[in-house]
Amino acid sequence: MEQLLSSLSGTKQSLLVLVLTLFSFSANAKVLLPQILSSNMVLQREKPINIWGYASPAEKVEVTFAGQKKQTVTDKNGNWSVVLMPLKTSATPQTMIIAGSNKIELTNILVGEVWVCSGQSNMEYQMRKLAKIPKPKNEKLGFPADEVEKAKNTQIRIFLVNRKQLAKPDSVHKSWAVAQDSALKAFSAVGYFFAKEVQEKLGIPVGMISSSVSGSAIEPWVSPEAFAQEPYFKNIKVGNDPGKFYTPMIEPLSKFKIRGFLWYQGETNCFLNEDISYAYKMKTLINLWRKAWGEQDLPFYYVQIAPYDYSKQKSDKVVLTTETQPKFWEAQQQVLRLPKTGMISTNDLNDNGGDLHPTYKWEVGRRLALMALGKTYNQQIDFSGPVFKAISFRNNQALLDFDYLKSANATNITGFTIADASGKFVNADAVLKDGKVFVSSKEIAKPTAVRYNWTENPTGNLYSNGLPVLPFRTDNPLTKQFKTN
Repeated sequence: MEQLLSSLSGTKQSLLVLVLTLFSFSANAKVLLPQILSSNMVLQREKPINIWGYASPAEKVEVTFAGQKKQTVTDKNGNWSVVLMPLKTSATPQTMIIAGSNKIELTNILVGEVWVCSGQSNMEYQMRKLAKIPKPKNEKLGFPADEVEKAKNTQIRIFLVNRKQLAKPDSVHKSWAVAQDSALKAFSAVGYFFAKEVQEKLGIPVGMISSSVSGSAIEPWVSPEAFAQEPYFKNIKVGNDPGKFYTPMIEPLSKFKIRGFLWYQGETNCFLNEDISYAYKMKTLINLWRKAWGEQDLPFYYVQIAPYDYSKQKSDKVVLTTETQPKFWEAQQQVLRLPKTGMISTNDLNDNGGDLHPTYKWEVGRRLALMALGKTYNQQIDFSGPVFKAISFRNNQALLDFDYLKSANATNITGFTIADASGKFVNADAVLKDGKVFVSSKEIAKPTAVRYNWTENPTGNLYSNGLPVLPFRTDNPLTKQFKTN
């Protein structure tokens, strides 16, 4: 056995260990569950629910929960699965019994809304850090430094993916936790504050699954097969280890029913000076994850990466300029053309251009929650800042139309630049009138294009609904280049 293992390497060895582990479990005829099924979990309401696991071949397994009783027999490999009829919302803890040669009791189970949050370090950013950071400059956004101490809401449950453990069978059943104390300290701040807002507004249980890796590019979260199926990558070699995190950290979750996804990633790819290629990588990821869960309409809400001084960073691979980040934002925004997507702006959420991990994670979570509450849960709320829609020209002015623009916060709007056919942009005056933004400059007689916050250090002050405008340029080349299907 040892010689066999040592002769293999990497993935093959890991797969063999898993197979042998499953074989030993089956030989002991003990019913086991995946890590994602445990006490304290939240099950997704109003959808058929998969309950699955492992046992010896041809073993009878019975699952009892919420007045339902389902029976099955394991296949020749010892795998079993049952499907519970859709469950109604329940804030009252319930117990699930799984019985075969042994009996498993999963306790304190709620039924409500479940979301998966993923990405790199800004999504991974742990709640414990809030107690150690300096007081942020924007006092209007608050500062919940003592949130972990105050957190006593048993209606919020959390599951933190352990990359090495997720794919292995579980006999402990304690992977889910109530969002408090040490479990909460280690959990995603963005994920928690999203759950807090949603739970408060809907008054129902919320379960959050966090699966993130600090410093990760987007490619490891997508399988090689998915990239091979996207025409854009037909003659392009995809680097950064495709599938490295998808296989152990996302795929094993795909049988567990959820409401949607939250994504906060991009800094690593922005350092590579990406633009349209990142839009296609996001498209590929979204299509893959939705396909894995078997639901093509699962909401996918994501975060515009925050302002950062990319142009001041040295790179051996590419030349980073002041346009590196605006072009990346533009690529992120193209994905909004896919159905059931939404992006929140963070261009006002960094006190320091040299900080790659801005502190306002509670506001990021809240803005994502507003998106979900408005677009997924149909709450009558203002859930988005203005998003540029169209431009027209009249005399020496540019007239801009926006979605989600109700009123402006400032009479003296800043952040706009304007250009004529020469392509030279100058600072512009902007006024909100009759639901449109009128942009002009005494230096430009015949404008052809307008930009807003087109810089890695945005200072524009146009808000509506208390939320900022997404940066944009009207001369956006990706609109015609990016194909959504």
